[in-house]
Amino acid sequence: MTQVRPTEDIQPLTAFRANVAAFVEQVRATGRPLVLTQHGRGAAVLLGAADYEALVDELELLRDIAVAEREIEAGEAIPHDEVERRLSERLEARTRT
Repeated sequence: MTQVRPTEDIQPLTAFRANVAAFVEQVRATGRPLVLTQHGRGAAVLLGAADYEALVDELELLRDIAVAEREIEAGEAIPHDEVERRLSERLEARTRT
């Protein structure tokens, strides 16, 4: 996602209502989010679908990393060799059935 250009990418909500299709096309064409204001303050952000998905994916990954770091600090981590052994046992059990 590219950086917001204040002269082009910040619009009042009233202008957005009147030009929804044009602003959606602007977001698609530029790849930049559109910041919508109401009463002179930020009210919402319009993002392209791919940019939104990328942000959600990144957030989920960062949350998973934070959980893993807390588990490691709490001594709840499982050594790599142990994980490998457990996975091998599961795979072997599946091939037998």
